[in-house]
Amino acid sequence: MKTLFVAVTIAICLAGNAWAGFKEGAQAYNARQYARALKEITPLAKSGHADAQHLLGLMYYMGRGVARDYRQALHWHRKAAEQGKADAQYVVGAMYYTGNAVAADQRQAVAWFRRAAEKGHAGAQHALALMYRYHAAGLPQDKVLAYMLWSLAAAGGNTSALEQRAEIAKRMTPEQIEEALGMSRAWRPGTPLPTRSRTGENA
Repeated sequence: MKTLFVAVTIAICLAGNAWAGFKEGAQAYNARQYARALKEITPLAKSGHADAQHLLGLMYYMGRGVARDYRQALHWHRKAAEQGKADAQYVVGAMYYTGNAVAADQRQAVAWFRRAAEKGHAGAQHALALMYRYHAAGLPQDKVLAYMLWSLAAAGGNTSALEQRAEIAKRMTPEQIEEALGMSRAWRPGTPLPTRSRTGENA
């Protein structure tokens, strides 16, 4: 695998949001009223609102309502990521992996992907699975961990994970698949993901 393509997406959760203005800003963003969205979310982002920081980072990343600026995108995404926002952690991981606005750093990429994946972020789980499958970013080649992570990502709605899991299953023994399924069933969001398997490494 020469490159890892990581799509940048956003999921805006409005339920239970107590910060006035964010709901309006998110609705404006979804309606492509970017100037209004920027006006609503910028003060919130500066005040430490993680969802607003993530959305502002996305606007800079995509050049929506502002001039495209990857450094500002990383700045705001990192602020949200440090507060535990999984979507932002995923984006920060992707930017470190690709070297976008920051020196490429695979260890940092893995660390941020893992933090998001351990919260149940399907995109981050898919990214880690690719790294285990193809011995990328300093991770060992481990079919069992890749299969496990693709199982989790597929359960989280990542359709590419289903295809990848089906493909790698052709190269696995029944024992390896059984171990991977057992690991995926045992794991719970918010807990550490395993870093080694019993039967899959370098197999």
